[in-house]
Amino acid sequence: MSSNQSPSAGKWIEEESFRRIEAEVGEPRPFGGEQWQVVRRMIHASADFDILSLVRFHPEAIQAGKEALSRGCSIVADTEMTRAGLTATRLKGLGCETACYLSSPQIKELARTSERTRSHLAMEAAARDSEESIFVIGNAPTALEALLDRIASQGITPPLILGMPVGFVGASEAKERLENQSQIPFITLRGRKGGSALAASCLNALAELALEAGED
Repeated sequence: MSSNQSPSAGKWIEEESFRRIEAEVGEPRPFGGEQWQVVRRMIHASADFDILSLVRFHPEAIQAGKEALSRGCSIVADTEMTRAGLTATRLKGLGCETACYLSSPQIKELARTSERTRSHLAMEAAARDSEESIFVIGNAPTALEALLDRIASQGITPPLILGMPVGFVGASEAKERLENQSQIPFITLRGRKGGSALAASCLNALAELALEAGED
């Protein structure tokens, strides 16, 4: 094989990582098809096999995510760290743009006199302005609570919520609330585990699936 045909070192590492994940999980896997591709990338991002028992999918989550991304929907992240983990090349290929309201001057000013967290205020504003977006939440439980409050009070219907806030205070409860509603498709992770890398990896896997679907 010529050097032009050889995979890059990064590509080789990714493929070898996937091979090792699949070997360690073995057969039968707890997830199949496209759900497995999402879960596998989440394990790849975290090296945490507990994800196998914690991740939960709304039955329409994969299809809803692929369709929204294929339409070039916007993507709202709860933090800049989550936003930074989204693969720009994949999203550019789909015509998707990303946003994060947390550092908005208006949100910072509002937070000075509010009893609510900046994450809550930022997600509330994002839900008001971008209700047709996919929401990717990997850090703040209050951001997920704010989004769910907006859905309950205003009836907004985002195509998909990736709700994976991490932490000891409010994270489990916010994710349980997300899982217990059936109106909006979601992917979540039960308990205290989560984080920006996991939420971003989940969106990246869906973007890859959307791109593959577009090539068929």
